[in-house]
Amino acid sequence: MRYETQERDEGLKIRDVLKRRLDFSTRLIRKLKEEGGVFLDGEERWLNVPVRKGQLIEVRFPEEKSWFEPQEIPLDIRWEDDDLLILNKQPGIVVHPTKGHPSGTIANGLAYYMMQKGENWKIRFVNRLDMDTSGLLIVSKNAFSQEHLQQQMKSGTIVKKYLAVVEGILEEEEGVIDLPIGLIGENEVGRCVREDGYPSVTKYKKIREIRKERTLAELTLETGRTHQIRVHMSHIGHPVTGDSLYGKPDPESIGRQALHAWALSFDHPITKQRIEITADLPADMEALCVTK
Repeated sequence: MRYETQERDEGLKIRDVLKRRLDFSTRLIRKLKEEGGVFLDGEERWLNVPVRKGQLIEVRFPEEKSWFEPQEIPLDIRWEDDDLLILNKQPGIVVHPTKGHPSGTIANGLAYYMMQKGENWKIRFVNRLDMDTSGLLIVSKNAFSQEHLQQQMKSGTIVKKYLAVVEGILEEEEGVIDLPIGLIGENEVGRCVREDGYPSVTKYKKIREIRKERTLAELTLETGRTHQIRVHMSHIGHPVTGDSLYGKPDPESIGRQALHAWALSFDHPITKQRIEITADLPADMEALCVTK
């Protein structure tokens, strides 16, 4: 990562330039000090060294590796550069190894993908999707990009849009669900709307009515709570079709919740360019969306 100092930077320490001009956090600067390297005009320097106009600051991130078992798993990669990778996750696969799913995950597939390309970077998932939710997933290749995107998550700069088939016909063309979400119980997996929960906001827009008294809807997350869309839509009486946890299992459905992360837009952490990516509905959800 390179930055040429300007007149306004005269007299600032390297540490201050990293914070003010490149949005480095104190935590990340500390990590660089311990594991990486910061160079001024080609020479490694201490972070408290003052700069002059026209000097080149180079940040070299520490080399990091992921230790997931490489497995040949199909990946639908939609966008990639040196800092980020965005893929369209298929339904029925876990993002990251867990006790119940120690292998066969997106992380294992990415490890194989890196091996084939002769690369090795640490896999950092910026967002997560449930096993049976399909759609766009952001993977960061370094700590700076991950932290910058997480800040965008908190500030609302990242826009995440989903498409869902929900039970019943939405009466309103659009609306906002602003209700707090918390755990059902201490040892429970499920969430629910509860007064002492975390603030949670979901916007919905009716796309069209479809057969079997269902609605295709677009949902935009302003917060990112676990199961947020599924909990909110169930709470207002329109659970996501096929959602066995928050709705009713439907033997004639697609065997999963009909939920797809279809659009993402965000500012690239390095170039600051606005990135917009979309992924069309998968075939199983498309089959549900026959008009009445």
